[in-house]
Amino acid sequence: MLMISPRMASGMQEKQYTPSLLSFFVYNPSFGSREGEEEKKILFYHPSEVEKNEKIRNVGLCEAIVQFTRTFCPTKPAKSLHTQKNRQFFFEAEDSFWIVMVVRNPMVEKPNKDGRPPTIEYQEEEILDTVYGAVLRECYSMYKLFNGTFGRAMEAGGVELLMQKLDKFFYRYLQTLHLQSCDLLDVFGGIAFFPLDKMTYLKIQSFVNRVEESLSLIKYTAFLYNDQLIWSGLEQDDMRILYKYLTTSLFPRHSEPELAGRDSPLRPEVAGNLLHYGRFLTGPANLKDPEAKFRFPRIFVNTEDSYEELHLIVYKAMSAAVCFMISASVELTREFCEQLDGLVGPQLTLLASDICEQYNVNRRISGPDKEPQFKFIYFNHMNLAEKSTIHMRKTASVSLTSVHPDLMKILGDINCDFARVDEDEEIIVKAMTDYWVVGKKSDQRELYVILNQKNANLIEVNEEVKRLCATQFNNIFFLD
Repeated sequence: MLMISPRMASGMQEKQYTPSLLSFFVYNPSFGSREGEEEKKILFYHPSEVEKNEKIRNVGLCEAIVQFTRTFCPTKPAKSLHTQKNRQFFFEAEDSFWIVMVVRNPMVEKPNKDGRPPTIEYQEEEILDTVYGAVLRECYSMYKLFNGTFGRAMEAGGVELLMQKLDKFFYRYLQTLHLQSCDLLDVFGGIAFFPLDKMTYLKIQSFVNRVEESLSLIKYTAFLYNDQLIWSGLEQDDMRILYKYLTTSLFPRHSEPELAGRDSPLRPEVAGNLLHYGRFLTGPANLKDPEAKFRFPRIFVNTEDSYEELHLIVYKAMSAAVCFMISASVELTREFCEQLDGLVGPQLTLLASDICEQYNVNRRISGPDKEPQFKFIYFNHMNLAEKSTIHMRKTASVSLTSVHPDLMKILGDINCDFARVDEDEEIIVKAMTDYWVVGKKSDQRELYVILNQKNANLIEVNEEVKRLCATQFNNIFFLD
């Protein structure tokens, strides 16, 4: 991505280039171990138009680096390689299956006088290993969610089937990878939870129980409101990656037409004098259509033990969405979808209305929307809860933050320091721009605060952070 900054008075402009994906490939060194068969190691390579010998050379280089670093620490081979122009990330997704991502470093192109070619400056320290390493691991998790493990594909149809699956998935997925938008939230991969009072939460739990009892085919349910999670029956790691897919891919695709008023028409059927807004986000777009297809995306969960393949039904009414997961061995029919629509639609519309009412009451109590008093990011490793007042909008393609990228980089650096030690600790940084950046790690929780207090001292900064903890996290224990 190109950004132009007019820094030179003479009218010549610097061009700034953000990080971009150079290549992405999957290989297995145990395939094609004989000389002349090296191409067999390569299971997927992007961009595909790269010449064969260059693919073999690049894969061979990565294989050599991994093998070389194993001599120093057999259990922990290299995770990244830093060069002036790019950064390479290595991840052993499954036994002997390696995924490699090569990212071009951000750079500045400075024009020269006298018609000489421009000077290129690579900003190699601007890329954080933790952030892009997490992005690479997420690529595999997203593949596994929709395709299962590499090993299962090999068992089902050998190398050929695995290559087909890799090609089909990553061809589309890599186009959605916007590396310039990646930051600390990608490291956490957390879940935003919707705050609710006890009574409304019990209503939702009761709704989930009733639906699961009435439709016994349902194995797991997840309930979201305003893109935030309220209830989930899935394991944490499976819910984390499903949540990422829902909030960055599925929901945004359907929200724009809905905002335009086209995609959520009032339904003709009336339940208790209530117009029913329910509709399927996956599967049939219109149940009344005789040509409607009753095919739903399939997902794979619990891949470490029971390895379940499931249909994913996502059903939405207003701002509430429910995910129903049903064993893939069951064939879903028109009758089942009509039964689900009739049962869930009216109840979900009522629930969405109740949640919205409570949400508006809370907003009236807390006052009108304004610039948050504290800019912070909070993450809990135990339940994956995440909250950020720094991010105004965070999707797969854009990360709108209310602070300068340099401050986001400092947050990432503090997180790297926290990852190196197991003990609880606190780090306070005074930025060149006079901002204060505070990181606290306590009992599996991390809190990062940015304060714009130019003339404050350490004691005053510490008091301000204590005030934040008292107002925003009064029921959470942070070590002083």
